[in-house]
Amino acid sequence: MKRREFITLLGGAVAAWPLAARAQQAAMPVIGFLSAYPHDSFALYILEAFHRGLKELGYSEGRNVAIEYRWSADEYDRLPAFAADLVRSGVSVIVASTSPAVPVAKAASSTIPIVFSMGGDPVRGNLVASLSRPGGNLTGVTTLNVELGPKRLELMHELVPTTTVLGLLINPTNFAQSEILSRDVQAAARSVGLELHVLRASTEGDLDAAFESLSQLRVGALVIGADAFFNSRSEQLAALALRYAVPAIYQYRPFAAAGGLMSYGGNIAESYRQVGVYVGRILKGENPADLPVQQFAKIELIINLKTAKALGLTVPITLLGRADEVIE
Repeated sequence: MKRREFITLLGGAVAAWPLAARAQQAAMPVIGFLSAYPHDSFALYILEAFHRGLKELGYSEGRNVAIEYRWSADEYDRLPAFAADLVRSGVSVIVASTSPAVPVAKAASSTIPIVFSMGGDPVRGNLVASLSRPGGNLTGVTTLNVELGPKRLELMHELVPTTTVLGLLINPTNFAQSEILSRDVQAAARSVGLELHVLRASTEGDLDAAFESLSQLRVGALVIGADAFFNSRSEQLAALALRYAVPAIYQYRPFAAAGGLMSYGGNIAESYRQVGVYVGRILKGENPADLPVQQFAKIELIINLKTAKALGLTVPITLLGRADEVIE
């Protein structure tokens, strides 16, 4: 081969390399990740679990799958535009992260597979036909959420039996969920002779105002309602509870790990790992209509003993014995 011909051939090959790389990248399936959370430490916590599930099926972001993230940062009215954007971009599957994102994703597409992580009953919410055979293009993972509100009140009453006034913190923008939670926890409080004050917060300023009002209302313990807005503020909620010296309970472990007194709920990391597994199975060709909705019924009680001591509380042995984890 003549030298000029070799140089021409080599130049053509070099020029083709970027094209080949782009073609390979374009061939990658793309996951659309739609979430009401802000992109913060809590988001990183659930994403680590989600990626772990994907890897179980052989998928790794940037290697053989791409992910487009849309975080609404607790501004639920931004979700429809984000969902529409993901649909227009032609993603292979959508992850609907948090309860507010699920109906939005469903409304955005009836053909793109959707895998959700949410609290509550997706059948009651008309999201799937049944848990065992969801039908349509949705499946996912659901955890006990609103249903555990009365039990959290019961646990706080057991830990602080002398307190006759409790508080319940809810997010009013999540209207349907907060209404059910308020009704059920009010009924539970009345059944044991407790007075309950319902506090509302959907912004940073609301949180500060709610905690400032606890002393005036003579609230001796606080139940924090499970909500996406509160999930991403576990550290802030734990710090506020300590600052105002109020015993508080929330749904997930990150609250107790950040210095909150107690958490009682499902394992959200395990939930998102399963979402990753389902996404991987769908990318390999399975139909979401045939994948049963996974119910995470296992509940964890986590007690932060260091925080209890800081609040001057003695945790009953009976309660410690039921704890799945004690943080010291």
